[in-house]
Amino acid sequence: MKLSVKDFLELDIMKDARVRTGEHLLEERYVQWISAMEMPVENFVRKNEVVLSTAIGCGQDLATLKQFVKDIIESQASTLVIALGRHIYDIPIEVIEIAEKNDFILIEIPWEVRFANIVEEVMDQLNGFHREERLKSEKIQQEFLNLILQDTDIPQILNVIQEYTGCPTFLTDESGVFQGKSDKLRGFFERDGTDDTDLPTMVPVESEESVVTHDPMFQKFRAIEIGGKSVLQLPILKASGNPQGYLFVTVPPDEPLESFLTQFRVNVLDHAATTIALWLVRKNAVEETKMRLRSDFVQELAKGEIHSFDQADSRAKLLGYNLNVPYICIVGLPENLKTIFEKYKQDYHSYDHWFKSMIRYIEEEIIYAGRSLDRNVMMTYQGEHLIIYLESTGEQISENPADFLDLVERRLRNLLPGVINSWGSGDYHGGLKGFQESYQHAQVALMIGRNKKGIGQRTLYEDTRVDRVLLSLAENPSMKEVIMSTIDPLIHYDEQRKMDLIGTFQTYNQYNGNVSKTARALNLHRQSLLYRLRKIESLTGLSLIDPDDLFLLDLSIKTWKISLSKLNGT
Repeated sequence: MKLSVKDFLELDIMKDARVRTGEHLLEERYVQWISAMEMPVENFVRKNEVVLSTAIGCGQDLATLKQFVKDIIESQASTLVIALGRHIYDIPIEVIEIAEKNDFILIEIPWEVRFANIVEEVMDQLNGFHREERLKSEKIQQEFLNLILQDTDIPQILNVIQEYTGCPTFLTDESGVFQGKSDKLRGFFERDGTDDTDLPTMVPVESEESVVTHDPMFQKFRAIEIGGKSVLQLPILKASGNPQGYLFVTVPPDEPLESFLTQFRVNVLDHAATTIALWLVRKNAVEETKMRLRSDFVQELAKGEIHSFDQADSRAKLLGYNLNVPYICIVGLPENLKTIFEKYKQDYHSYDHWFKSMIRYIEEEIIYAGRSLDRNVMMTYQGEHLIIYLESTGEQISENPADFLDLVERRLRNLLPGVINSWGSGDYHGGLKGFQESYQHAQVALMIGRNKKGIGQRTLYEDTRVDRVLLSLAENPSMKEVIMSTIDPLIHYDEQRKMDLIGTFQTYNQYNGNVSKTARALNLHRQSLLYRLRKIESLTGLSLIDPDDLFLLDLSIKTWKISLSKLNGT
């Protein structure tokens, strides 16, 4: 219910009032506030406010009085009531013309009518309306709280909002991605005369449009346009005050926004926003807990910390995983996240804040890739590495997951343009211990691939046989002694003279001892290269024309380098 200006004039206290302008608007304009106001107006008057004034300060200055009335009109007050008899004896015709021109209600009352009595009667009326509104609001609030307690989903909540507001509603996250819609939204948006039953993936979440009204009670609402339709946008706030989503309420095309947004609808939407915020908090807490439990489970599988298959299978089922299919492990390393962060850091508090957000998105893209290929995926992120268990096709023990990684890479490039990922793929091993073995093999493949091929490459464990032999040699104490005694002189010389004799030998051996090709590859003068080669022979005591010496030196350098890579975790 509303108190119209006509209702206001029918109060006993207003029986001697005289309407000077806007009589045809008495039933259209309503009263939400009342105050006694003199100059200056500034921003002290609210929309739909009855302003009582004696026009003190205007005196006989017509220009000042005209400006005073203009300021009241611009504030969107319901009406201006001027008490005649002390400071002003009659309202000038020029002021009346201004009011008529602006469709504004101007009322005069005798000096003897006390403002305090008017305010008291109006407040009694308004408080009565407010009590009714409050009771209705409390009922609605309780209903929304019950929705949370009953574990209601978002579409059902949106349907309740639709029921109270009479209009279709929908919800997006903070980026504008649809999260749900009410039943009657179907057909509201149209394109080329065809029902738009499937809404676009994204909608605008920010608008250059001004707020719906100047009333502070409505400042949170924004009026935007989607598909040629008027829509109200209301932020769903986090505890920090930042939006975590947006509630959208469609507005009937034949109804002005200001008349649509009644106090009742404002109350409904306020309670709805709070309810959705609580729903999202609970949902996020559940999702984070679920993700943490899944992450811990996959990590324990990879490290071999679960010793009973029955126990592992029971936990897997609770988490939505299936251990009764074969898996291979893939270990991934995003190489340049910190570099990419520099492009986005103005939108985030810290790298850690951004990093956590990106990891969640990366996990979603990996899970989506698995679903697209109809293959089970289990994953976690530990340290700097992605640990993924991908369902094997079962056709062969060693499998190249190229189709899966192609899809993951394509989606990650859309999410993080410029991202560089290195991948190592293990092989299939049966049983519970097989998860650990496949993980260890994927780690080895990643380490060898980054050392041998460089970053941003994919390496299969089965393609690292030679390098694994070298690793095995590097871990043998007797071999380690031979290797280090062979290349120690070169290492120390390179450290002191910065000549890179080790690199020189590798290039020389790569070109099968061809001095000219080696000199061109190293951009060295022929004599400078020959000096380095003689220095290698003198330091190691080996001949570069003896096949056995060449094999020993090449084997020692390769084994030393791969052992360094393992030691550095690269």
